[in-house]
Amino acid sequence: MTIENSQRPKVFFDVKVGDRHEGRIIFELFSDIVPKTAENFRALCTGEKGENANGVPLCYKKSVFHRVIKDFMIQGGDFTNFNGTGGESIYGEKFEDENFQLTHDTPFLLSMANAGPNTNGSQFFITTVATPHLNGKHTVFGKVISGKSIVRRIERIETGENDKPKEDCIIEDCGELPADYVVEPSASLDDGTGDIYEEVLGDNDNVDVNNFDSVINAVTNIKEIGTKLFKAGDFEKSYSKYHKANAYLEEYFPDDLSSENINKLNELKASCFLNEALVALKLNKSKQTIEVATKALEVDDIDDKTKAKALYRRGMGYFKAHDDISALKDFEEALKYSAGDAAILKGIEDVKQHSKKLKDQQKKAFSKFFAK
Repeated sequence: MTIENSQRPKVFFDVKVGDRHEGRIIFELFSDIVPKTAENFRALCTGEKGENANGVPLCYKKSVFHRVIKDFMIQGGDFTNFNGTGGESIYGEKFEDENFQLTHDTPFLLSMANAGPNTNGSQFFITTVATPHLNGKHTVFGKVISGKSIVRRIERIETGENDKPKEDCIIEDCGELPADYVVEPSASLDDGTGDIYEEVLGDNDNVDVNNFDSVINAVTNIKEIGTKLFKAGDFEKSYSKYHKANAYLEEYFPDDLSSENINKLNELKASCFLNEALVALKLNKSKQTIEVATKALEVDDIDDKTKAKALYRRGMGYFKAHDDISALKDFEEALKYSAGDAAILKGIEDVKQHSKKLKDQQKKAFSKFFAK
């Protein structure tokens, strides 16, 4: 008999990535469907079982997410070797598969990692997409009910050999929440900027992806937060908000929009791309500036003013990346859409002076070489 969701155990991980305290992931455990598997995870969160035979605490605290594969899953739970070769259950080294009643049909499911049938220990993974090929092989025993954005941020971390994150993803603390604990609404996502949205558009409970106005309002809100942060001089956070707004727009593929809504969507895309390019310039992120300014230029039906801004900002990105030829080409093209623009003219002059300086330095170096 299935118990009420409110009676299922809720446990948490407090996660740190590199030097950043990312926040708390909260899980609901399906103790009514897979009680043995859920109890294993719960007890490893609390650490109540003490130590194993080698004196290692049976607890996830201070362990890591050792394997990350974007658009698949993030894996952790090896608190003995920290690399996917260790770990131990509260029942001994391994325990049997309890059942495969639940399927891997959505993101943010908690499932047991194993090395084949009946080899469950302490290692687990969190899905970031539906993974039906794992059905019948791995036991689903819980789900993420808060902290989805943290899972997404871990998922996006650059990885190296064996899918190991290049930044340490540490479970700083973990434990069980009170039986009457209620997950707060989306406001709990707020990082202090007023942003109450998940990292990925489709993960939100407070945005209807099938409703144009709902999506546009969310993107506009995030964009406005980015602008507020930009005006306050917090360029890093401003950049992250514009980047997030653009990620939402790039994920959004609506059907059968009216011409009015198509224009509204294109205007918002162009504006968000231009804003991200501007902040990227402030942060000397030349590669990102070039990439996002190019995206602005690819938006349908943009006006001449927008083309001039995008070309100028991309030109500045090339200039900062020491690509004078591409920079000059973009500046001269931008001037066609905004004749006499002082900033563009200065860009052209700066590039020409820089190119001349480089040529003079090269001539000087060659003259010294041949003088020997």
